[in-house]
Amino acid sequence: MNIEKRVALLVEEKIADRPELFLVDVKMLPNRKLIILVDGDAGIGIADCAAISRFVGFKLEEDNVIEEAYNLEVSSPGIDSPLTLIRQYTKNIGRDLSVKMTDGQLREGKLLSLAEDAIVIDEKIKAVRKAPGEKGKKAEVVESTIPLTEIAEAKVLISFK
Repeated sequence: MNIEKRVALLVEEKIADRPELFLVDVKMLPNRKLIILVDGDAGIGIADCAAISRFVGFKLEEDNVIEEAYNLEVSSPGIDSPLTLIRQYTKNIGRDLSVKMTDGQLREGKLLSLAEDAIVIDEKIKAVRKAPGEKGKKAEVVESTIPLTEIAEAKVLISFK
């Protein structure tokens, strides 16, 4: 079993009694930095990250899983991190998303809901000018369903309103 899978199992064991928390990703970088990304339905606090770090670090040392020195970092995914799990989409209903499609097209809108295999957004469609000098029309908001299979990357847009 590789290190990332072993660590994922350890994290799942640690948070098993905390259904509001979930593992997003585990990465062992070439520079021997082990990154664990954990989130929660209502976010995750520093105390939870520290507890996971202590538990995983202790178990890895106890079982001598990683022989060389390494750095362990446990955090929540940053606001600029792409959404990778359905649970992350659910957590962000009501927020604006930037969605990069597999065909390269970029779409933006407020995440309204999740269907079984798609997201539903209020998409901002920019009006097209017909002729030079013609007044521009306001952007139109249209409810759009986007299949998850057509999403290359989705990120929450930061609003400073």
